[in-house]
Amino acid sequence: MSTAPKHTSGTPVLVLKEGSDRSHGRQAQHSNITAAKIVAESVRSSLGPKGMDKMLVDNFGDVTITNDGRTILDEMDIQHPAAKMLVEVAKTQDKEAGDGTTSSVIIAGELLNKAEELINKNIHPTIIIEGYKQAAEKALEILDKIAIPIEVGSKEYLNKVAITAMGSKIVSDYKEYLADICVKAMLSVAEKQGSSYKVDVDDVKVEKKTGESLSETSLINGIVLDKEIVHSGMPKRIEKAKIALLDVSLENEKTELDAKINIENPAQIEAFLKQEENILKNLVEKIVSSGANVVICQKGIDDMVQHFLSRRNVIAIRRAKKSDMEKLAKATGGNILSNIDALSTSDLGIAEIVEERKTGDDKMTYIEGCKNPKAVTILIRGGNQRLTAEAERSIHDALCVIKDLIEEPKVVVGGAAVELEMAVSLKKFAQTLQGREQFAVTIFAEALESIATVLAENAGLDPIEILTDLRSKHAKGEIYTGINVLEGKIQDMRQNEVYEPLTVKRQIIKSANEAATMILKIDDVIATAKMKAPPMPPGGGMPGGGMGGYPGGEF
Repeated sequence: MSTAPKHTSGTPVLVLKEGSDRSHGRQAQHSNITAAKIVAESVRSSLGPKGMDKMLVDNFGDVTITNDGRTILDEMDIQHPAAKMLVEVAKTQDKEAGDGTTSSVIIAGELLNKAEELINKNIHPTIIIEGYKQAAEKALEILDKIAIPIEVGSKEYLNKVAITAMGSKIVSDYKEYLADICVKAMLSVAEKQGSSYKVDVDDVKVEKKTGESLSETSLINGIVLDKEIVHSGMPKRIEKAKIALLDVSLENEKTELDAKINIENPAQIEAFLKQEENILKNLVEKIVSSGANVVICQKGIDDMVQHFLSRRNVIAIRRAKKSDMEKLAKATGGNILSNIDALSTSDLGIAEIVEERKTGDDKMTYIEGCKNPKAVTILIRGGNQRLTAEAERSIHDALCVIKDLIEEPKVVVGGAAVELEMAVSLKKFAQTLQGREQFAVTIFAEALESIATVLAENAGLDPIEILTDLRSKHAKGEIYTGINVLEGKIQDMRQNEVYEPLTVKRQIIKSANEAATMILKIDDVIATAKMKAPPMPPGGGMPGGGMGGYPGGEF
């Protein structure tokens, strides 16, 4: 069906709004698949330890340097609706597993590329989708079989998966040091539930400050606030701190209604001000009488309250973020109160030290030495802003893979060994199928092999030679053989200690398959006409209908 007017008995019939655009059938499929392939191509060169980085410049001229798949696609500001689905794949992968974003997008792109070849041979997309579904189910079965179970909370393997996750990042020179910090952080916030553990990445606060180098990155058993102490007269350090966490404004209440006070002589003004001062003094007394020597407030603190607190040698910090308050409660064991009258000694959090320190150009407050903290801080240092930002993304990936492994203690080897093993098994499985689905299962296997091809290409190796060798080894049953990218050869990846959590690989298969299936199922794209911008006044709206005295605004 065309958007052009149809003539029935000489009368034109417009079905779609004028200016609408429609493509359908092969044309729509080709357009969607091409857009998705271009997106996959854009992250292809960033895969693996020898992958390249991307420099992304936004509308404001801010620069991001990264090889994190999700960040690259986010910053690219993609417009094509089908291409946006691959951006969603990266987001889902990042949210569910934290790592493997680049791999999931590459495989999704390759699944679409291979599917187009079959569509051109007149195999219907529905048959390809059915074949992909069977292949994905079989691939997940194979994954479960070849996964290596490990001891719950095994520090050795947690370190290995974190090192693997950071091995392909800008921070790879410090991967062992940073991995150790990440493992310690996650183990300290993990909570045992029966025989398994539950852990939340958000319980590890990642704070970054430019200065020094990545080797100065540190783990603080407590929370670091990017805030300074509110009053210069307050102590800068308190040991054996008892911390009041308040979600209440330490200021005089303003009435809901407009109120007027009639004052007839100066004595009444003084009495009114004295009364206000007494109310604030009582607030401070309530805090001090609870035994608190540190106050961290989510809202404002009146100048008068600051003055009274400083006279009582109490440290105060105001306008702390809600997320920081929640982490402080977990770290110090205190309760966040929204009613100061309810404050008692049992609500106070405890820390060994609360201290304001100059970090880089700014002052930050350290709440350290919390007993058994359920929230900790990793403070990233680095030579420049872009490096600390990329270090933050890398550490986030490492924390996520550690979480995956703590919650499901099973690993698989890296270096494309797993993808090759799945591909070899899927090709055998395809031969057992009767219908045309076997073509789809075969190309699903070939799409998985693309990970090995890309790793080899990015390392400057011969992809055909590497792929042939890998297929031959896996056909002989050497299921752990993968590409040692750093040495440019294939070997048993257990010797190389390249491990990844099973959760990451499982999510890659699910995300890539679902995205490819969704795009293949589309055979009609109808884009409504865009709204027209209001007409500009003559001469671009400048006085006199021109620019700089030139008629019509032209030079």
